[in-house]
Amino acid sequence: MTDLPRKAITRTAKLASLPLGFAGRATWGLGKRIGGRSAEIVARELQQRTAEQLFKVLGELKGGAMKLGQAMSVFESALPEEIARPYRAALTKLQEAAPPMPARTVHTALSERLGPNWRELFLEFSDKPAAAASIGQVHRAVWHDGREVAVKVQYPGAGEALLSDLNQLSRFAKVLGPLVPGMDLKPLIAELRDRVSEELDYGLEAQAQRAYAEEFADDPDVLVPDVVHQGDQVLITEWMEGTPLSQVIAEGTPEERNRAGQLLTRFLFSGVSRTGLLHADPHPGNFRLLTSDAPDGPAEKWRLGVLDFGTVDRLSEGLPPTIGIALRLALAGEADAVYRLMREEGFVKEKFELDPDALLAYLLPIIEPAQVEEFAFTRGWIRGQAARLADRKSPLYELGNQLNLPPSYLLIHRVSLSTIGVLCQLDATVGMRGELEDWVPGFLAEDDSDDGVMEDAAEEIGEDGDEADPEGPAEDAAEDAERGATADGGPARAEGASA
Repeated sequence: MTDLPRKAITRTAKLASLPLGFAGRATWGLGKRIGGRSAEIVARELQQRTAEQLFKVLGELKGGAMKLGQAMSVFESALPEEIARPYRAALTKLQEAAPPMPARTVHTALSERLGPNWRELFLEFSDKPAAAASIGQVHRAVWHDGREVAVKVQYPGAGEALLSDLNQLSRFAKVLGPLVPGMDLKPLIAELRDRVSEELDYGLEAQAQRAYAEEFADDPDVLVPDVVHQGDQVLITEWMEGTPLSQVIAEGTPEERNRAGQLLTRFLFSGVSRTGLLHADPHPGNFRLLTSDAPDGPAEKWRLGVLDFGTVDRLSEGLPPTIGIALRLALAGEADAVYRLMREEGFVKEKFELDPDALLAYLLPIIEPAQVEEFAFTRGWIRGQAARLADRKSPLYELGNQLNLPPSYLLIHRVSLSTIGVLCQLDATVGMRGELEDWVPGFLAEDDSDDGVMEDAAEEIGEDGDEADPEGPAEDAAEDAERGATADGGPARAEGASA
């Protein structure tokens, strides 16, 4: 391929080819059926061809198209196996690689951003990209002081392409539905579009990565490469070797899967508490399992390497205490208290009255892993939960449409569901309850009595009997931040989306 396609008409035409291509293949499938082919064989071939086109178009366009593909890839574990199988390989490729930018384009970009003598900054520089992602690609090099580094170069025109893609994809969201059955793409696209400016700002990314690298320096469980140099649309960090989580998902041992899952859970819970920043892009391409210090084990010596801090939620006092409190109350069976808390925080639309017990049943995908010391996350489990919540005949489906997701919880929600999706892809057994106890204030009650639990909830959320103001979720979040706490996720969102 050549440079990143930038002309709006070219990119729009490529994106439009997705639904048109699906329609064409559906017609082809009908012809095959008429010709005597079995429905099962035709459907499998149709899904495979759709998956191949999906990766080809999203990967070639990079920008917002590829960003959407990466976000979609972590949810394939919730799809029925007959649908998920042909998409898994194609979408997972988007977590690690895409068609690269030509070397001449990279050289031109580096000359413009680091100066005409940019090669003097490096002892070595590989023209072959080590990774190509949605808005930039990474090259391996040796910095002038001898350190091995990763050089991340933003694609020319990435900002314009990112916004254009997401605007076009939003228009096509309903038509694109058949490409990934069971997934509501429109709210996902809207949330990605809202984060465009941060994704493109390597200065903000460097700031976040430095904060994490400093906090996790010498940490026994997590390694974050430090920033070496940051310039306009170029970010240079220390190089990190390790096994991508996508590879662990594909062929890892049970020990590797469980350790990766435990460390991913620990990092995401502890990171926001320790840095005031929530790493908000937990797809497998951003993590490495580091085993070089103990290749033969024990697993306790393996660490998690973390990359890409382009999307973070900046919460200097940590996340609102609501989630920890709600989880504690839910585990205690306090359905009425959970319902009142969620209404207070704006999660229940003002015009609806819900059955508190039904609300607890709806939240089961979030509650169940915390009910036991260790929980086995599997594709079968998440598929069962997704089918239960997406069943239009179920009362839970209607309940989902009566819930609201305050904007201040949007990233918390996506991170929570994405993490659960990755844990199920890993097929990992994880001690989630212990991580909640260690890192989520509000999860452990100071007083274990029922009255004490309720008093804690009333005190920590400032309960005053009034209904939440649906117009002011950001103001509510600011007040929560002043009280200071961390949490791990949010309830399933409105629009009936499944966990």
